[in-house]
Amino acid sequence: MATSTKKAAQRQGFKTGEHIVYPAHGVGQITAIEEQSVAGHTLELLVIVFEQDKMTLRVPVAKIASVGMRKLGDPAAVKKALETVRGRPRVKRTMWSRRAQEYEAKINSGDLIAISEVVRDLYRSESQPEQSYSERQLYEAALDRMAREIAAVNKCSETEAVKQIEQNLAKSPSRLKAAAAAEADVEEDDEDKEEAA
Repeated sequence: MATSTKKAAQRQGFKTGEHIVYPAHGVGQITAIEEQSVAGHTLELLVIVFEQDKMTLRVPVAKIASVGMRKLGDPAAVKKALETVRGRPRVKRTMWSRRAQEYEAKINSGDLIAISEVVRDLYRSESQPEQSYSERQLYEAALDRMAREIAAVNKCSETEAVKQIEQNLAKSPSRLKAAAAAEADVEEDDEDKEEAA
């Protein structure tokens, strides 16, 4: 099995050095385009490195479309994703196992808006009830995927991207109302304590 590497090349609109989104793994970078000979056939492969996961993937150029690999979103897509997390959370009244499957499918779709919907629906502020372990896991996975793409598009750190997402989550109308109600409860408690004294 012979392998030759072409450093700077372009295939189906993807080029070396470019960041891409691979649905099952999130944001990766194309580091090379290789040719491999397998059973007398020559295969062209994109070499994609996922730094955070310390993983390298080789994707046949012919399979790019079928695996759902896509270019990074643009600033307009990031803006729409951040607007999505500011929306009202939509939680279906179905069993958790079914909802969890739907959330998992959205995360693995590689679609930035679908991922931001999971972040919005599973986010819990300090004034809200605790999340279950599996809810927390899905929330963290969605937040991580969303932050990686925003960081790559905006050329900022993932920490800054997470901060941006969390600031937008806090602007949700229902969360602002919940925060105001929590604040009112604290003030009432303080008044009750003063009356008791």
